[in-house]
Amino acid sequence: MTRRAAAAWSFGRTALGCALLVGTLLASPARAADAVPSFDSVRLAHRPSDLLLLDRHGEPLQSLRVDAKARRLPWQPLAQFSPALRELIVQGEDQRFWQHQGVDWSAAARSALASAKGSTQGASTLTMQLAALLDADLARPSGGRSLLQKMSQISAARAIEARWQKPQILEAYLNLVPLRGELVGMPAASWALFGKHSSGLDRPEAALLVALVRAPNAKTEVAVRRACALLNKPVGCEQEAALAEAALKRSAGPALAENLAPHFARWLTAQPGQAARARAAGALRSTLDARLQRSAVALLRTQMAELQGRQVEDGALVVLDNASGEVLAWVGSTGAAWSDAPEVDAVLARRQPGSTIKPFVYGLGFERGLITPASLLHDAPADLDGGSGAFMPRNYDHQYRGWVSARSALASSLNVPTARLAALLGPQELFDSLNRAGLQLAESGGYHGLALALGSADVTLLQLANAYRMLANGGRWRPVAGQPGNALQVMSPRSAFLVTDILADSSARALTFGLDSALVTRGFAAVKTGTSKDMRDNWCLGYTERYTVGVWVGNASGAAMHNISGTQGAAPVWRALVQQLHAQQVSRAPVAPAGLQRQHVVFDGGLEAARDEWLPVASAASPPSTSALRIRGGEQLAARRPSGIASPRRGAIYALDPDMPAPVQRISFRGEGGQWWLDGRLIGSGTQLAWLPWPGHHRLALKTAAGQLIDEVAFEVRGAGLVAQR
Repeated sequence: MTRRAAAAWSFGRTALGCALLVGTLLASPARAADAVPSFDSVRLAHRPSDLLLLDRHGEPLQSLRVDAKARRLPWQPLAQFSPALRELIVQGEDQRFWQHQGVDWSAAARSALASAKGSTQGASTLTMQLAALLDADLARPSGGRSLLQKMSQISAARAIEARWQKPQILEAYLNLVPLRGELVGMPAASWALFGKHSSGLDRPEAALLVALVRAPNAKTEVAVRRACALLNKPVGCEQEAALAEAALKRSAGPALAENLAPHFARWLTAQPGQAARARAAGALRSTLDARLQRSAVALLRTQMAELQGRQVEDGALVVLDNASGEVLAWVGSTGAAWSDAPEVDAVLARRQPGSTIKPFVYGLGFERGLITPASLLHDAPADLDGGSGAFMPRNYDHQYRGWVSARSALASSLNVPTARLAALLGPQELFDSLNRAGLQLAESGGYHGLALALGSADVTLLQLANAYRMLANGGRWRPVAGQPGNALQVMSPRSAFLVTDILADSSARALTFGLDSALVTRGFAAVKTGTSKDMRDNWCLGYTERYTVGVWVGNASGAAMHNISGTQGAAPVWRALVQQLHAQQVSRAPVAPAGLQRQHVVFDGGLEAARDEWLPVASAASPPSTSALRIRGGEQLAARRPSGIASPRRGAIYALDPDMPAPVQRISFRGEGGQWWLDGRLIGSGTQLAWLPWPGHHRLALKTAAGQLIDEVAFEVRGAGLVAQR
């Protein structure tokens, strides 16, 4: 024996002796087992890199990447890995896996001898590799492990064997082993490289994955040689080579889902507790309906294609269940090639709602007793005190119709009558009412002025749709399912019914929209369109017996569209969805609540055709009237002045002019008889009082002589204090 061979033999004996010594030292692994995590804790701690959004029936809708550092799929039970993969991973990485107790001592000896001869031969068992995957301190450094690190790895492996069952060890390894690039676990690698679940891997595919375990980023020819060796095919590996050539070029597999609801997935996982539950399960069941969601996306894309050339690039929609508030469909953007910002969720973007806000103005008018559907409002050019300056509303078509009923004004979306009604209500009262409906408007009523009644304040499509759902539910507001909030009766069932009845009246809207428009449906539906200033936003909101549907069309950039009205842009999508939702069951109109009666009305001078109209019952003891009610222009509002404080209105803002004499700038307090209290101090009594204004925020109260509060308003005076003229 030469001196070199003798030295190698001596080194091998030493290495073998060290291995045997380690085995002796770790002969009782039970003491170390307590430091090893349990199989169940490891499985439950596994977090997929993508959350899978499921529809209400369990159908995959959307995958959402939540970990950009690694690609992992949900944990997969051992029985769901293909038999070929289970067999070849043991054959290639640890042939005595089912016999040893964590360490293959014979393999360790062979490794030491190979090392002495200047070559390498792995000796780490699957259990030892798993120990390094579970404990970062045991991971193999670039220069190899030291003797102490190897002893720690062996100790951990024997502890795992003492606490876990063999099938559990193999299952964990297959789910946790790092592979090519960002891929972690055989399920992720199988999906990325072959586009299939690991349960369907055949032997060549499984062999290629096992070949990548030792050298995840190996060149194709290296991976093919090892795969063929596992398959006992030293020659004739053309099929495996072609397979590897195609697989290793892929950077990712097919999408885990159809990518139908990316915006909804982001919104849902942002709700409290949802993300944690989803990460634990690897999937999140939603309230969406996959069939409806697909149809909604397709309808929007078709409509966008129809509108090409008219400066329209995107759309959004949401469908709510009236009873539960569950979201059944949510499209934040069409995601089409022409979309200017597909990542923007237009369901949550704040935009001006235009005329879709008008139903809430009339609802408040009904609620306060200012009008009935038969009340006449004047449709003529007007210069109104908007609260924040002069307000000159104009109709969409620049035509004016004189005296019109509230029913016709709302159904036909006339701006001037709506602004006149808002002037009677006051900007602040309207502002407060809209916020009670969940619109979360910014600033104040004084800031927006009467323009608030025509949709000047930004809202989201989701908020607006839920406010319409409030009307569908008899004036009772509830949050969208999954969101915080308490139920609130925003308006009476009578007022909500009157608004609903008007929005469903195709004859009343014919003045503007005609009898055959995109707003006409087979069954009952209450619907309103809206277009914001300069045609930047186009809306259609409406509800049936069971569902509320909201559609927006426009540009995420805020750019103006080219001559597109609500019936041309959003309404066709709205109607198609409503027809689909009620394909099997026709929507039925609601029953009128108590306190309303049907009465025949005749309009003086033939202003409108005589008709039967819903009107409030005068009193519980009064029988329904059998005679016709004659309506004359101008007298309806005069006969229904509000009780309490008539002026100033809630949220009114007065600006003082220091160059004008003080007496001519007095503010008139008007209302029903009583005592006037300003900022907690009695200042007079009667039905009218003139007050010399002083800058600041003030609170005016009207009380009875006994001190009972009749009404109270807040208003503001701006400017320098007035100096009385001598």
